[in-house]
Amino acid sequence: MAESIKGLHHITAVSGPPQENFNFYRNKLGLRFIKKTINFDDPFTYHLYYGNHNAEPGSAITFFPWEHVVDGQPNKGEATAVQYAVPGKSLSYWLERFKKLNIETGDIFTHFGFDHLPLADSDGMKIELVADPKVNNNETKGYGGVEDKHAIRGFFGTTLSLPDIGRTGELLAEMGWKSNGEENELTRYSSEPENNLGRYVDLKAEPGLNGRFGKGSIHHIAFRVPDDKAQAEWREKIRKMGFQITPVKNRDYFRSIYFREPGGVLFEIATDIPGFDTDEPFDQLGGNLKIPAWHEKHREEIEARLPELKTD
Repeated sequence: MAESIKGLHHITAVSGPPQENFNFYRNKLGLRFIKKTINFDDPFTYHLYYGNHNAEPGSAITFFPWEHVVDGQPNKGEATAVQYAVPGKSLSYWLERFKKLNIETGDIFTHFGFDHLPLADSDGMKIELVADPKVNNNETKGYGGVEDKHAIRGFFGTTLSLPDIGRTGELLAEMGWKSNGEENELTRYSSEPENNLGRYVDLKAEPGLNGRFGKGSIHHIAFRVPDDKAQAEWREKIRKMGFQITPVKNRDYFRSIYFREPGGVLFEIATDIPGFDTDEPFDQLGGNLKIPAWHEKHREEIEARLPELKTD
């Protein structure tokens, strides 16, 4: 029997030019740049990873940065917000920091007892910083001048905009997530990962939402399992539930399977192993362009065609 799935593993989105993306997530949000690689299916496009200092599951946001992509608009059948967990008394620090950086924020609002600070990234993707006392003792470091004690610890959760939330809620329940009820037109589901990261998914019924996929859109959300055995068990269970699910795909830093949940959002189940330090030392994460073995023979051409990205 498959064990409950506990927490998010990563979130993947589409951005505009890579330098602008790096400047926002590393230098403004203060995340660690943990991997510079390529889109395995489009090798002349970067795949950039940011996370907490420890590069833990539940902290990694990844981007496909495309130079000439249309602006995305939130759509039903998509994840439409990324929620980050910061220590319980850190929102005043972030408000002051964003003011100095001329980053516009919305008003702080309270949702299920947590204070949320809304803003948008450099491509318009919705972000919420959430004051979460449960991550106060999670150790990390801030980058780009962010103080360690206020640094983002990892994901708090995500919001899914859906034509209808019923069947998606049933799926999350099958995955072992618990309903926390409804508030402000959102239904929240929770899990209990050991590192307290990525433990919430909010569902919002928005049948009239008609956007388009593009810059600032979230491509998929990934849930975490510890290893290949657990992933295989979940693949079989998802298949028996009637979903079309992909074979296992090797992403070098984790193994992945994908399927679309009933509301249309692309779900991934990713393994914690082998981790982001499998091909470069922990203290050098993000320092070099990493290319999967089957593309290595094309490295010279790939490097020549990728846009410049300064990460110093």
